[in-house]
Amino acid sequence: MLQSVFYRGLELFILFVLIPVSFALPYHPALKAGVGFLGFVYICWVLLKVERLPFRPRKNLPWKSFWRRTLLVFLGILIFSVIYVYWVNPKMLFYVPLNNPGLYVLIFFVYSLLSVYPQELLYRTFFFQRYELLFQNKKILILINAALFSLAHLFFRNALVMLLTFLGGLLFAFTFVKTRSTILVTIEHIIYGIWLYTVGMGEMLAFPSEM
Repeated sequence: MLQSVFYRGLELFILFVLIPVSFALPYHPALKAGVGFLGFVYICWVLLKVERLPFRPRKNLPWKSFWRRTLLVFLGILIFSVIYVYWVNPKMLFYVPLNNPGLYVLIFFVYSLLSVYPQELLYRTFFFQRYELLFQNKKILILINAALFSLAHLFFRNALVMLLTFLGGLLFAFTFVKTRSTILVTIEHIIYGIWLYTVGMGEMLAFPSEM
């Protein structure tokens, strides 16, 4: 049953639509945390026991092409983000690393380990492993993945966040489809996410700017 098309479709709706939308509703944060934790436990169980996916890095990863593409995209993000912050709120430009370096380092590790990796495990590794067979067109699959990744940020109630996470979702999905590597897409996500925090766009993503 767990491998049937109907079950996978229902699972997709619950995990990637119903739960993220519910997080935008006003109910107790502890209950939201509990739902999120149970969902993550279920995902890990399915990956290990149902899909029998080994949690180990792939060999012969395409590091050169990955870094070439990632750094090129990063250059574009760098230019856009610096101009945006300088135009909208110049006092926040590089505010945290310059004024709170300890907080900056702490957020780097917390964000990388407790936010980015679980997101990529769910939205790339789990998503493509479970639902790729439901879509014959890979471009449609990538678009849906990006849209659902954006939907997961609905609770921010910020149109710019939704747009940025949709574009980021496209990049991350494309990287995963090409490499099939959770490690590479996690590294890419960390680079872009931490840069937005560095340049001064962290507040809209709920990153703290003060201890």
